[in-house]
Amino acid sequence: MMHRHRIFMMALLALPVLAQASDNRVEIGTGIASYYGVELGGRRTASGERFDPSAMTAAHRTLAFGSRVAVTNLANGQEVVVRINDRGPWGKSRIVDVSYAAAKQLGMHRTGTAKVKLELLDLNSPDPK
Repeated sequence: MMHRHRIFMMALLALPVLAQASDNRVEIGTGIASYYGVELGGRRTASGERFDPSAMTAAHRTLAFGSRVAVTNLANGQEVVVRINDRGPWGKSRIVDVSYAAAKQLGMHRTGTAKVKLELLDLNSPDPK
């Protein structure tokens, strides 16, 4: 019985940490996402690194390189976290271009686009590069 009480108390202590983790998100907005095709693999991105279709990366017009962004497909609830390493998309109707790997996890690799929500993560952490 004492063991259950101890586990329950530890779970209660963890709740503020879990709540704090979700507080580090700032919604950027919603809009249409598209994705980079695998044929662009190996080309240099605006940050200077080579594009890897299997990496969880994305292009955004203004976010700093290295920013981590949660991208949620509003049609199916699927979410991925990507790192911004390029500029774009340049089509006015799009808000983000994600890699093929991210598009696949979001369930948009067949349709090519999806309505998404963007949330900036880890506002106080340094650029991971």
